[in-house]
Amino acid sequence: MSISVGKIMGVKIRLHYTWFIIFVFITWTLAAFYMPDQYPGLTYEVYWITGFVSSIILFSSVLFHELFHTYFALKKGISVPSITLFLFGGVTQIAEEPQDPSFEFKMAFAGPASSFLLSFIFGLAWLLASHLDLPPIITAPLNYGWLINALLGAFNLIPAFPMDGGRILRAAIWKLKKDLIVATRIASNAGGAIAYIFIFFGLFLILFDGLILGFWFILIGWFIKSGAEASLNQTIISQALSDVKVVDVMTKEVHTIPPNASISDVVENYFYKYKHGGFPVVDNGNLLGMLTTQDIRTVAKERWNVLQVRDVMTSSEKLVKSQPEEPVADAFLKLSKRDIGRLPVVEDGKLVGIITRSDIMHIIRVRTELAVKK
Repeated sequence: MSISVGKIMGVKIRLHYTWFIIFVFITWTLAAFYMPDQYPGLTYEVYWITGFVSSIILFSSVLFHELFHTYFALKKGISVPSITLFLFGGVTQIAEEPQDPSFEFKMAFAGPASSFLLSFIFGLAWLLASHLDLPPIITAPLNYGWLINALLGAFNLIPAFPMDGGRILRAAIWKLKKDLIVATRIASNAGGAIAYIFIFFGLFLILFDGLILGFWFILIGWFIKSGAEASLNQTIISQALSDVKVVDVMTKEVHTIPPNASISDVVENYFYKYKHGGFPVVDNGNLLGMLTTQDIRTVAKERWNVLQVRDVMTSSEKLVKSQPEEPVADAFLKLSKRDIGRLPVVEDGKLVGIITRSDIMHIIRVRTELAVKK
């Protein structure tokens, strides 16, 4: 759940709802603890102003970091639909996996490099402001800016996939082994191991009165572990489905139902007989809609003999469809995003087949087991 706040380089910038929570929390932490500790004797208002400005610097730096990834992806011709800022920082949604290890390395290293660049710029600005003896309301955020960017750059170089350091590790192994899946597995395992270190260290801190910091270490460890597993699965799927089109996987002999049949008739002669969860509604080869068990459940059973399929079906205009030449990976994304089990495959308005989630999972399993490569 996120909101769009604008575009940069044609890429949507989105704020996840957790961003608002972490922004308020960090502003409060800086204003109530960090700034009074670093700059004692200032007023309450100055602490809150410096805390707020420093939070803006932090998340602007995270966005700058993600934009460097985006720049390299766009330069390579890879689509970047959006950048989302959330609880743990930022994530750049890239449409496809890098196709070679050299580019993976460059794009991954761009993020930490941008953070170190900002750290250098903020550091120079802080030194100049301090030399001019400017007040803490100016120097404090600048001091925080160089420090937090140095930490961001260093943290992202930790070889914990899918963080930047983990992607750099994957690129190196990929170049050495010439196998993206093997490289991803190794990098993912490294990320999982580092995630457990974070989690155990967090538990250690909690035992010795470091409740808040320990809690954050546990959350970061969980995030790294979940990300490593999800990224490995995503890589396996994208590799298994590379160069596979819908026409290669879809079922061409499809059981269809007429629009004027009664609900009781199709339940008895189609749903019970063929054990599918849904059937295309077709007239003279044209797709009119889809009738599923969910559609039928909205109708009282005593009306099944009265109503026809056309009265209950989801019309073709409302259906998510696929085309024969569409990449299977795109069809899988449609199924996953909308949490549906099947897509009608249409060409020039005519139903030519149907592709289901189980069809795609079967091809993923077979190609993965047989280690089919491009």
